[in-house]
Amino acid sequence: MRVSVPTIPDVLLRSASPAPSTSPAAAVERIASFLAPGNVAVITGAGASVDSAIRAYRGAKGRYLNPNYKPIFYHELMEPTAKGAAYRRRYWLRSYLGYPPVRDALPNTTHYGLAALQYRSIVNKLITQNVDGLHHKALAHVWDEPRMEERILELHGRLRSVRCAHGHLTDRDVFQDQLSAANPQWQAFVDELDAAGRQPRTNPDGDVVLEGVQYDDFVIPDCPACLMENRHNDIQKPEVIFFGESISKEVKDRSFADVESCDRLFLVGTTLATFSAFRLLKHAIELRKPVLLLNVGPTRADQVPQVEKIEIPSGAVLRDVVRAVLGSEASADPVVADMLQSGITKPPPEDEDDTVPRAVG
Repeated sequence: MRVSVPTIPDVLLRSASPAPSTSPAAAVERIASFLAPGNVAVITGAGASVDSAIRAYRGAKGRYLNPNYKPIFYHELMEPTAKGAAYRRRYWLRSYLGYPPVRDALPNTTHYGLAALQYRSIVNKLITQNVDGLHHKALAHVWDEPRMEERILELHGRLRSVRCAHGHLTDRDVFQDQLSAANPQWQAFVDELDAAGRQPRTNPDGDVVLEGVQYDDFVIPDCPACLMENRHNDIQKPEVIFFGESISKEVKDRSFADVESCDRLFLVGTTLATFSAFRLLKHAIELRKPVLLLNVGPTRADQVPQVEKIEIPSGAVLRDVVRAVLGSEASADPVVADMLQSGITKPPPEDEDDTVPRAVG
């Protein structure tokens, strides 16, 4: 089986030219005028979470930060063989170490800016490629879970739950505790890291850089629900879409419906390298929807003439965009006012020179 890793075609990267300079004031004015009519659908990518100290996979040049990027594919992770078990041990050890920083990450100013626009129904649908749950965190104090599920679609799934090969779901924090109990030596290692204030380099999906480590002794616990059915089953994966795995028909259909129901499409912090996102852009264009892209660096849409692009970090402008769209209501509405005062700005270190080969999910 041959499965390719999604990326921006080299021909686009080679032909990419520096984007025209846009001042923050001009960017705010243009984005606000685009959003002001309302009924907007938003698609976000990894760039939206960078200010929450979560690294993007691709740098400002549009290429993977790690040129030796080697993902674990879905068929490898779920294979019911000794080879598959080895892949799972490698994945779950790295994820065990890398999940807590993603779990504990806080929404940034981009998340709260978009949350304010959602709360005021300027943005009616938000589709995110991110699996970190930060859009939910930014709204959790004002919307209940059903409301968030209705208005936020996690296109590539979520890290905060685990699904076994027989379909049983386990909360990720519960599963993390099960991994700790089954691997006390690695729990001790985590405690040492915490005491030293150190953390392995973590990627957007919770994977970490880990060199010179043997995975053979890492224990993956059986699914508790399967044990209750008198069945041993340690074939489990986070409820995210791995490379080579198809998005469910339900999620695909809903993503298309969200684009169809909007009047315009706003793309934030995404290179559109994955086809699941790029096809939504294509669908919007086919329906003659206006499209605005806010991203730093090359994207798969840079030579699509129907796409207007502004190249400036979202965190530098989105709060001012909300104020421009809502006017005096931005300060008069206490919920919006609080959101515009919230959000961290803590970008990870720049590491374009990261060349350590690693396998990720």
